[in-house]
Order: sequence, then C-alpha cells, then structure tokens
Amino acid sequence: MTAGLAATSGMPTVQGTDALVAGFTPVTLDEIQERADLQTRVDRKYVVPGHLFAELLEAHPDLGVLEIAGRRRFGYESVYFDTPDLVSYRGAAHGRRRRFKVRTRTYTDAGDCVFEVKVKGGRGETVKERLPYGLGDAETITPQARAFVADVLHEALPDAEGLVRSLSPTLVTMYDRTTFVDAAAGTRLTCDTTLRCTTPDDDASVALDDQVLLESKSPGAPTAIDRWLWSRGHRPDQISKYCVGLAALDAELPSNKWHRTLVRHFG
Repeated sequence: MTAGLAATSGMPTVQGTDALVAGFTPVTLDEIQERADLQTRVDRKYVVPGHLFAELLEAHPDLGVLEIAGRRRFGYESVYFDTPDLVSYRGAAHGRRRRFKVRTRTYTDAGDCVFEVKVKGGRGETVKERLPYGLGDAETITPQARAFVADVLHEALPDAEGLVRSLSPTLVTMYDRTTFVDAAAGTRLTCDTTLRCTTPDDDASVALDDQVLLESKSPGAPTAIDRWLWSRGHRPDQISKYCVGLAALDAELPSNKWHRTLVRHFG
C-alpha cells in the first residue's frame, strides 16, 4: 500500500531545495551545538507547501544553515521501537502526561548511527538522551541499549524494565533534512523533505512527497519562525513521524489526535 499527496504547485524538488538554501551562511555542527544545543526543548511542527517554505526562507535571510563537507541536505533513517501493544504510540495518542519514544537514527550520508530515547515531560518539554551506536545494530536493541532505555525511563514509568524487554522494531522513516539556526536567539529550524514511512519488512508504506515538514526548536518561547507562520494562518500541526506514519499504515489504531493531519496530508 502506498499513499501520498497529489502534486502541489510550487513544491521544491530535492534539487530545488538545494537552490533555496544556497545563499545562506554556513555553520558547523559544533557551532550549532554551542549556540542552540536544545537537548531539552519545546518543538512546534508544521506541514507547509513548497511555495510557503520558499517565502519563509526569503523572509529570514540571517539564518545560518548547517553545512558538512559541502553538503546542506542530509539523509536520515530512523527505526522506531515499541511494545507489542504499542505503549509508546498509545501514550502519545491518548495524551499521557509522560510519554516516550525509542529509536535509532542513522545519518546515511556520514554512515553514523545513534540510539535515542525521547521523554515528554509534564510541562510539554522534550528531553532527549542519546548513545553512540553501531551502524550494524540500527534495526536492533543491544543489551547495553536496553539498559540505557531502562535507566532513562525509570523515573517516568513504573514498569520501565518490563516494558524495555518487550521493545521491538515497529516503523522505519526515511527523509532528507536541512537544519537552520538562529544563533542570536539560540533556536533551530529543521526542514524535512521526501518523507517516507514503512513497516520494518517494507511491505507497506506511506509518503509525504509534496510538502515540507518544518520543526522549530526552542527553550520554550515561540521563535521568530513560529510567529511568521502564525501570521500567515499556519498553526502547529499535531504530527509525529512515528505516530502519524503508524496511523496512516493501520487505520484501526486510535488516531483522533492526528485526524486533521492524516486527512489533510496523507488522505
């Protein structure tokens, strides 16, 4: 099964996205980590058409863009892990005060991999802990990684150890990302294109080919990007790559929280 949007006029192709960001000042990964590390942060997500993405960049020429070895667009692949009864997914679907995601993230251009645990706190902040990971282990959870998850989750979940033992691969996401930084404000903006979500065995998939997924990241207050988008009628979307991808692939899952996003962008 493959689903996606109809073509949208003005959407930048992959090559077009490269052209859009070519005029921005490059910054290094070290500079981003120094000025806007944001491991504890508030994220706001938007799905926008390509023409609005182009207008946004034109309106914010002072942003810096991450550049590594001459590249400004980078491939990402994430494998998400959940329990057989989808505790991670259902925690988000039902708006539980404390919830989590467990994944590996592979930077496909660099050939590097990290293991990540994201925990949503009671005030809406996201705390992300990560562990360097072997590229060959990207689709599995090693004993060391399971212990790491249990350690991160033990304060938020009463049965963290039992839960961690049952985690297995549930969804794979692939996309290209460009990262901008507002150094003066200490905020970031990630821009994802060509998003594809698949089952671990790749027998079903959904794609978001025709729009751009934006995510502003700040210590808490809205960013200049947020305010610019709001002034043009775009409020934050309820979208999690993991949850929306899984809901789009399985119509029987509870998905009221993402109904508008599913209908508007994956219908």
